[in-house]
Amino acid sequence: MTQPLEIRRLTYADLPQVIAVERRAFATPWSLAMFVLELSKPTGICLAAVREDRILGYLVCSRPDTVWHLMNVAVDPRLRRQGIADALMDRLFELADAPGERYTLEVRTSNRSAIHLYEKRGFRAAGRRRGYYHDNREDAVIMWRTAPGDGQGERPRDADSALSEGPAGRLGG
Repeated sequence: MTQPLEIRRLTYADLPQVIAVERRAFATPWSLAMFVLELSKPTGICLAAVREDRILGYLVCSRPDTVWHLMNVAVDPRLRRQGIADALMDRLFELADAPGERYTLEVRTSNRSAIHLYEKRGFRAAGRRRGYYHDNREDAVIMWRTAPGDGQGERPRDADSALSEGPAGRLGG
């Protein structure tokens, strides 16, 4: 029987596995320093999808001001289309959503599967960054999502407290 998928906080100890997935997933992977920088930010949410002590995917979301910026979502290419990215994004929204909460991201125009994933989660295309990707000068689609509600409701729970609660971070595999 397959162990359940656990969604938990990404840690520095996870970085060797994260770098291995990153290199398999992207032609121009993030450096170790980039992950260390994002993990060190107190306002971010960095999540790992884990099964049997193995990192299957991860998500990095930063909040430099009033808007969440989804910086990196990756799943080991051998394990795509199994709901891992969906589970990571669901957990992000569990932790960060509040009425009117806003999110943004950039995605390659050619990455139709990622665009579809984001559209399923309420993101909508709102512009284009010409030549955004340095490796091939591909354009990026700028996408935005606003959580349902009027924006005057409760603020999201503290992500650190919510992540330490345990069972809420476990999702079926």
